[in-house]
Amino acid sequence: MAKCTEARVSEAIQPLTLSLLGVGMCMVLFMQQPNRAAARRQSPKNVIVMISDGCGFNHVASAGFFEHGKTGAQPYEAFPVKLAMSTYAEGHEYVPALAWRYFNYVSDAVGCTDSAAAATAMSTGVKTYDAAIGVDIDHRPLRHAIEVAENQGMSTGVVTSVEFSHATPAGFVAHHSNRDAYDAIARQMIYESHLEVIMGCGHPAFDDDGTPIARPRQFRYVGGNTTWEDLSDGRVTGADADRDGTNDDWTVIFARDEFLSLMTGPTPKRVIGIAKKLTTLQQARRPDPNAPPFTVPYNGDVPSLAEMAQAALNVLDDDPDGFFLMIEGGAVDWASHSNQTGRMIEEEIEFNKAVRAVLEWVGKRSNWRQTLLVVTGDHECGYLTGPGSGASDQGPKWNPPVGHGHGQVPDVEWHSKKHTNSLIPFYAQGRDAARFSQAAKNRDPVRGRYIDNTDVGKILRTVLTSRR
Repeated sequence: MAKCTEARVSEAIQPLTLSLLGVGMCMVLFMQQPNRAAARRQSPKNVIVMISDGCGFNHVASAGFFEHGKTGAQPYEAFPVKLAMSTYAEGHEYVPALAWRYFNYVSDAVGCTDSAAAATAMSTGVKTYDAAIGVDIDHRPLRHAIEVAENQGMSTGVVTSVEFSHATPAGFVAHHSNRDAYDAIARQMIYESHLEVIMGCGHPAFDDDGTPIARPRQFRYVGGNTTWEDLSDGRVTGADADRDGTNDDWTVIFARDEFLSLMTGPTPKRVIGIAKKLTTLQQARRPDPNAPPFTVPYNGDVPSLAEMAQAALNVLDDDPDGFFLMIEGGAVDWASHSNQTGRMIEEEIEFNKAVRAVLEWVGKRSNWRQTLLVVTGDHECGYLTGPGSGASDQGPKWNPPVGHGHGQVPDVEWHSKKHTNSLIPFYAQGRDAARFSQAAKNRDPVRGRYIDNTDVGKILRTVLTSRR
């Protein structure tokens, strides 16, 4: 437009009206031209998916009572997109009328997904069988959202409070017919993936209390004995993450101080962070796993999920093309399997702290025009309700958890030690978050509008591919 205007003004012999008309015509022509930079900004630069494994509506409520003395106070509960989500595995369904007519409908084994199938559905948009990692029911590889992001030039990473090769992080990265093949999955993630960040547990030289093991034996979570020898050196060569034709090294860290050092300032190009715990950061620590929340001292020299999230964000956010990051609070599920009310509340609160850390990063280093944040679970675990719930001659009852104030354990009941087919909460904020609301075509009489977990994968793929 500047060149066009200058040309018109230079023609001093032209009447003023013609000059103004020419400027106006140039402005129209300019406005009609495709603005490629603006088009690229129509989709988020950064995509962050946060998953509280095993978390249902009553898990959120229970943690809210302990953390804030009330429900509805978690930051994500104020997000503009608040929905429910169905999670059933391939070949099954969720029927709202049956779910609220029969108390045991959601706890029957039929239809209850596992974390592998659920993560795969959210990552790829395709339902599959339990134990499947990034493959369909015929064991054919599916395309992960992370792989789509990498093809767009974005940096990528996964963070978890459990083993980094466990079902949820693996379900966003790897391709395998069996989630229990931890060693093969870990090798895929380390040697074959294009990730820039891998953080979690699985350290073979420490037990679940963070105590050193004299003769380590469990190397499967880190890819086997030979892979562990590579990792132990502090640097291992993986695949060509930046697609420049040269394979890229991983910097490997273990101590909490090393994680903390990554939260600010310059960072290595690629980081594998393996906390000094075998399975979980804190949930499996001893003694008394059934103690009230935060009464058993935390393990030392172990980062929190929030600290790992901040470190991962600092590694990834230098990429001008943006990044895709999945953050999992994995041990909410583990505590729920064992009906550990105190540990479940701890783990959900640790997840909430990680959400707040991400929100702080958005406020300081990004904005909601550039970032899409999804906060959800992968399935409900434990069939958690309030007291007095269950089937009866007068019909089923679903009472909510009963709070007793800040710092007090609410009254709850567990009705299962397995996953259920319940709807779970879903929250989203930022660029393109409205797409999830638009996809919520189903309605539940209690939870309201809901999407399916495959909608997450489909929408993420659409959002990522529309960047160019």
